[in-house]
Amino acid sequence: MNSVPTKSQKQTFPVTGMTCTACASSVETILTHTEGIQNAQVNYASSTLSVTWDERITAEGINDALKEVGYGLVISNKDASESVAEAQEISYQHLKKQTIGAAIATLPILILGMFFMDWVPGRWISLFLSIPVLFYFGGHFYRKAIALAKHGQANMDTLVAMSTLIAFLFSTFSTLFPEFWQSKGIHPPIYFESAAVILVFVSLGKMLEERAKTKTGTALKKLIGLQPKFLTRIVDGVHEEIKLEEVKIGDRILVKPGEKIPVDGQVLQGHSYLDESMLSGEYLPVSKSPSDSVFAGTLNQNSSLEIGAEKVGNTTLLAQIIHRVQEAQGSKAPVQRLVDTISSIFVPTVLGISIFTFCIWMIFGGDNALPFGVLSAVSVLVIACPCALGLATPTALMVGMGKGAEQQILIRDAESLELGHQVTAIVLDKTGTLTLGKPKVSGYWENAPESGLDSKSIEGILFALEQNSTHPLAEAVVSFLGNRNLQIPSVSYFENIPGAGIKGEIEGKTYYLGTKKWIQTLQIPISPEMEAVEKESQKKAQTLIWLSNQSQVVAVLALEDQIKQNAREIVRELKDMGIEVYLLTGDQNAPAKVVADQVGITQYQAECLPADKSKFIQNLQQQGKVVAMVGDGINDAEALAQADVSIAMGMGSDIALDVAKITLMNSDLAKIPQALRLSRLTVHGIRQNLFWAFVYNLIGIPIAAGLLYPIFGFLLDPMIASAAMALSSLSVVGNSLRLKTKSLN
Repeated sequence: MNSVPTKSQKQTFPVTGMTCTACASSVETILTHTEGIQNAQVNYASSTLSVTWDERITAEGINDALKEVGYGLVISNKDASESVAEAQEISYQHLKKQTIGAAIATLPILILGMFFMDWVPGRWISLFLSIPVLFYFGGHFYRKAIALAKHGQANMDTLVAMSTLIAFLFSTFSTLFPEFWQSKGIHPPIYFESAAVILVFVSLGKMLEERAKTKTGTALKKLIGLQPKFLTRIVDGVHEEIKLEEVKIGDRILVKPGEKIPVDGQVLQGHSYLDESMLSGEYLPVSKSPSDSVFAGTLNQNSSLEIGAEKVGNTTLLAQIIHRVQEAQGSKAPVQRLVDTISSIFVPTVLGISIFTFCIWMIFGGDNALPFGVLSAVSVLVIACPCALGLATPTALMVGMGKGAEQQILIRDAESLELGHQVTAIVLDKTGTLTLGKPKVSGYWENAPESGLDSKSIEGILFALEQNSTHPLAEAVVSFLGNRNLQIPSVSYFENIPGAGIKGEIEGKTYYLGTKKWIQTLQIPISPEMEAVEKESQKKAQTLIWLSNQSQVVAVLALEDQIKQNAREIVRELKDMGIEVYLLTGDQNAPAKVVADQVGITQYQAECLPADKSKFIQNLQQQGKVVAMVGDGINDAEALAQADVSIAMGMGSDIALDVAKITLMNSDLAKIPQALRLSRLTVHGIRQNLFWAFVYNLIGIPIAAGLLYPIFGFLLDPMIASAAMALSSLSVVGNSLRLKTKSLN
């Protein structure tokens, strides 16, 4: 018995040459039947291949196996995501040059074919210009079609290659031997312009798809960018700058104000506020003191911290988020291109009809059997050209995207526009999505008579203290009091008390501004009226700031994030569309419940980490739901990547905007149902286009084959077939343009 090699290795490689999901499937199929390959999984969204192989084959051998069918691997020592980005950019630039070159050469061919069709030298010019258009700029279509044919497969590339090649060869024959047709009383048929124009249109579509793919990794780059490349390590009291890769567990690290935390760890010394919105999505920075946990990628705002490294490299929470975003972007199978599926059946069917037509004419055609048989067979291929079929989907999508842009709905991914009409559940983030994402003073109470101060004096003291404070809520208070024409007293002494509040001396008197807990530790009494204020505010999940002198509470301010005006109306509208609405937030349960109740959402979950949101969406998907996610923060990136349809608010973080495939430019919630309606209208237009493209072929192919000749003596000239093909394409474009007149409300 032969021993089976047991040594194996696993690696992820960028894959080149994939243009559709059928390509991804082909790569997997080819490799699973290659000796030495134990497992192969293609992530089409990120254009990567995760492959496990044994010692019977090498990475170069895997690349050779894929090269035989038009694909390839990028074998590099660089990070896979970096290699993918480079490969995609190279592919896009190459396609761009090919498309521009093909278009420039096609323009004179088109002019000659449309306006100088009887000019004999024009045929020769078209012949020579068509050669580079088809076989240099468009050579990849033929190479891919041949590679697919070897494996018994066909897609849009096959249709393009077959129809353009036959049109070119037939036109070349007519140019070289025009007397053959003239002796039969037939004008020499020329189709150089049809072949060239088809190839340019399809190349343009491929180029736009490739450009969209180059944007896929932008979010991951920015997530990775949250990690500083260098950090300051403290060894025996000496500060040294090292690379992130050099840090080890147990190292003591100094993080200065404005720097990002480089690793997961624990505060050893110092106190500061950290912006942890990438984890929770909440606008309020978190107070950090010795023994508190900190996480890589969060931003240190106020003071220097010394932290002990507990998790480094790929074990940090940020690294896990990056990994899960990568997995989520590829775990969803992109919508199978209907045209590719149709093409796999349509191509051999049309080819069979063409051959059958020629055979019938050769048997029953009499004296004109050969010329009529050739003309009819070519007419079938020309009239069944994939132009209308190929334009059916992209034209509707392009018009849909254009209409979305007019309505401040930026759609970066056609797949999301196709999927939007199927959404059955929508998950909404709280802060920045349902709310404005900025704290605002929503309540203000004074204890003026008892304190011996009038209202203006109290407000002046508040303003004076808060304008000196670095606390994240101070700006909201200053903004609230800023337009009251106050007399601002000078602060002779100011002290920040970490985790409690601020202490200041104004006109010889000491004032305290901070939490109720701190005020109580100072043994300052709180009146029953102020206690009642607190109880009422707790019901609304408001944050309270207490101002007191050395003997009593002087004033209380309530701050909260404001709910967007139309939030409740939009939630009701989504429910009326038959969509289940969920609320997920990293905030505490109390404010989450308040917001959910106010906007009319009954299903909500609070205190969610990024992984919790993603898992929640996965659970909905496992129940058979098509899920849309609407968010605005870094903490939403993983969930946005996991969702079937991802929507970002335009005022959100760059990373959320990059992960999401649909962006609401003005952050207006009303655009969410509009985006879903736009999807329904666009998909309806696609179905209409495909229907009419098929009806056209259903009627045109039999006529082109000569069905009417025995009855009426009518034989469709290939030139007329070419015109009919163009007319069908125009009808598809015209039907797509009707979408512009539709309302999204």
